[in-house]
Amino acid sequence: MAAHSPVGIGIVGAGNISDEYLTNLRKFPDICLVIVGDLDIARAEAQARKYGVGEWGTTQDVLTHSDVDIVVNLTIPAAHAEISSAAVVAGKHVWSEKPIAIDRSSARTLLDEAAAAGLRVGVAPDTVLGPGVQTARRAIVRGDIGTPLSAQTVMQSAGPDAWHPSPEFLFAQGAGPLFDMGPYYITALVSLFGSVVRVSAVGSTGRAVRTIKTGDRAGTEFAVGVPTHVSALAQFDNGGVSQSIFSFDSPLTRTGVVEITGTEGTLILPDPNYFAGDVKITRAPSSDGEAEWETVKPVGIEAGRGLGVLDMARAIRGQQPHIATGDLGYHVLDTLMSIDESVASGETVHVGSRVDAILLVPEGRDPYEATL
Repeated sequence: MAAHSPVGIGIVGAGNISDEYLTNLRKFPDICLVIVGDLDIARAEAQARKYGVGEWGTTQDVLTHSDVDIVVNLTIPAAHAEISSAAVVAGKHVWSEKPIAIDRSSARTLLDEAAAAGLRVGVAPDTVLGPGVQTARRAIVRGDIGTPLSAQTVMQSAGPDAWHPSPEFLFAQGAGPLFDMGPYYITALVSLFGSVVRVSAVGSTGRAVRTIKTGDRAGTEFAVGVPTHVSALAQFDNGGVSQSIFSFDSPLTRTGVVEITGTEGTLILPDPNYFAGDVKITRAPSSDGEAEWETVKPVGIEAGRGLGVLDMARAIRGQQPHIATGDLGYHVLDTLMSIDESVASGETVHVGSRVDAILLVPEGRDPYEATL
């Protein structure tokens, strides 16, 4: 029997989100965490030591490390395209946090560079690989709600300035509720309905200045550079339609609402920001008008952020397609930018890109099994 040979992973960006990736990736036998890099080397060292990673250093140390096969890009959105392109130039595959970039041009350049070099790009969110969306997709394929017709999603809260110690980047270009949280909902909808064809949207900025409410910088004010409330309509290739709210302006937190209505019933998904949760269906109201719900038997194993990295690592070794591709990330970015452009212009915007049908995760796949 051949020796087990895990795929080497280098992390770039040792901020808040790195905790989840480092926690989960070290649990997958097919992954080997090699090095953590950051602009702040002390922060990279702290995260590496905390999670038992043997090396740390600069971004360049990660990109030039001979044992790194995939660079996991956890930098801020404005740096995603630059770091990912640098990784491709260095001969590494890339997994990027969402969005793939903050403009179409740099995202397209990245994908073209990777294709020319024979390298892969994967893009968060990988929540669509979890049991929640996978169970819902199979229910729709089986015809459990008939032909899917429409969707409704809601993500509203008071905003990350309430809990993040350095939230400015979440209110800058490439973020806001649309670009920060929108990828979870739009990726789930594309997974269920196919490519987005056109969008119409309106938006507003509730407050031009925000105040940090937690951490050492509590009380610090900063300017808001993006709409903090967006209401969007979308039409999909298959004729389905959706309406979505993305807001950082609501004192009433209401997140994770994803409802898919078909000709024979309505299906409720768990929060697309997470990997698992109940998938429920109602087909007809009871005699008193109340919905009668049934829970769909779940499919898959919950594994958390990093599942897409694992899927890509296995796909590279097996010379098979991976699921959360750069093309999917580009289409989601294209859709989000089209929504943003509709907010600015007041007009319907046609989405130029298309993406192939998203692959299903094979039933029985175990992220905690050593397969390589």
